[in-house]
Amino acid sequence: MNCSSSSYNILTSCLTWRTSSIVPLQLGFRSTKSKSSPRRVHVAFSSSSSSSSSDLLLVKAAKGEPVSRPPAWMMRQAGRYMAVYRKLAEKYPSFRERSETTDLIVEISLQPWEAFHPDGVIIFSDILTPLPAFGVPFDIEEVRGPVIHSPIRSEEGLKALHPIELEKLQFVGDSLRILCREVEGHAAVLGFVGAPWTIATYIVEGRTTRTYTTIKSMCHTAPQVLRALFSHLTKAISDYIVFQVESGAHCIQIFDSWGGQLPPDMWDCWSKAIY
Repeated sequence: MNCSSSSYNILTSCLTWRTSSIVPLQLGFRSTKSKSSPRRVHVAFSSSSSSSSSDLLLVKAAKGEPVSRPPAWMMRQAGRYMAVYRKLAEKYPSFRERSETTDLIVEISLQPWEAFHPDGVIIFSDILTPLPAFGVPFDIEEVRGPVIHSPIRSEEGLKALHPIELEKLQFVGDSLRILCREVEGHAAVLGFVGAPWTIATYIVEGRTTRTYTTIKSMCHTAPQVLRALFSHLTKAISDYIVFQVESGAHCIQIFDSWGGQLPPDMWDCWSKAIY
């Protein structure tokens, strides 16, 4: 299998050439020795129009510059233990409403900031949030979690995909701009996306599973379909990253949550190769 197939749109290339006002500063892999642990990729950006952001501790650390201490911020998931969040979730029980309504996104994102004043504030969102904007509708069910009723497992299924329509994600851009104003000069604002492999697991499997049998099988039985899917995802995610940076995000965190489902050689082929 040729893991370096030209059918891939390399994520960093897409970002570099997408706009001259955004400079990729660092692309680093953070992985643990445990194969079952999620692998996360951190990417930092700096806009040429903003000089103050370069002084923020988290941004300096992401750029590899010397810092007085490691930056600290609360992960989006960690903030859900807070009583103030749980009370708000009771009032607004739909996760998609909470993560797709600007006022609620801002309120939830600022909860850890108001409690602890960390070095970074990460937008309250979900890695599946952009899917409907490029042709993959989904629901979140109470017990089953995310559900995609029409999984993509064939060349025919790929026809449902289209370029990402960023206007459908305006609530993300609006939220980032408000968060930047709220914490201006005191903390970095982080956006985030899912890595192509992790996004693909949902699109192919149609739901969360413990084994990811279908997509793992397709690596061998239908690699051309997966490559085409990954090519589309890489372009869509790249555009979404640029959109978040242009909306004010100082750093972008890329989650490869299910990268740990792959043995190292397959991860190098199907996930790391994208970068």
